[in-house]
Amino acid sequence: MGKSSTPRPYADNEAMAYSKQMRVSPQKLNLVATSIRGKNCQAALAELQFSKRRIAGDVKKVLESAIANAENNHDLDVDRLFVAEATVGKTMVMKRWRARARGRVGRIIKPFSNLRVIVREREETA
Repeated sequence: MGKSSTPRPYADNEAMAYSKQMRVSPQKLNLVATSIRGKNCQAALAELQFSKRRIAGDVKKVLESAIANAENNHDLDVDRLFVAEATVGKTMVMKRWRARARGRVGRIIKPFSNLRVIVREREETA
């Protein structure tokens, strides 16, 4: 008995990695995600390695995880992988406050983001 398995939401030549609750605003994370979209995986890893942005290291971990998923779980060729999608989503926001003059309050918002990276294997060209 039991529940039937759901069909795989991605194509056979794709692999995915997902990271939740990254401590950065979606706007800043999207700048890094845009820099790797559509690139070859090796070029994207090099781009993230030398990026000056703090969150680039975490994005690199997610991309490495997607590459490892493609290699180990789906038997894809690592040399032909490229970043098909890198989508950023907004999640919770921690709200803090700081005392200001005359009994007022300055709001501090600390946003979190989600990141989904999908790598795809390029088709062979004859």
